[in-house]
Amino acid sequence: MTMVPKLHWAARIALVLASIAAAPAFAGEEKPQVYFISPAAGDVLSSPVTIRMGLKGMGIAPAGVDRPHTGHFHLLIDTKAPAAGEVIPSNEHNIHFGGGQTEASVPLSPGRHVLQIVLGTANHAVFDPPIVSDPLTITVK
Repeated sequence: MTMVPKLHWAARIALVLASIAAAPAFAGEEKPQVYFISPAAGDVLSSPVTIRMGLKGMGIAPAGVDRPHTGHFHLLIDTKAPAAGEVIPSNEHNIHFGGGQTEASVPLSPGRHVLQIVLGTANHAVFDPPIVSDPLTITVK
């Protein structure tokens, strides 16, 4: 298992601010995408599962920071994404990464799980149109 070093809080803030500054101004060229860096579809893993999330075409900003072309991740576990404009609930099936995190260690019960990433607005709402990853199925042993 690869260990990822923890970043000092100042380094985390610098990364978030850099992603905000790098957020593109849309001219309608490319639709933003969220995706899983890891795990991969079909992986059999032990809990907790390390989830790494990626974003293309937008920047990451913490919840409450309302900047153009930015959002933050929400991990859906064994549930469907809310409709465009709806607020993503915060519960055991909808994990919020309001600090701008792109990686997390998530405890999951043994069995098959379907994961999905939804990019949320500063206020945890689903973008319109929604920015949602393909579902990813894993098994926890």
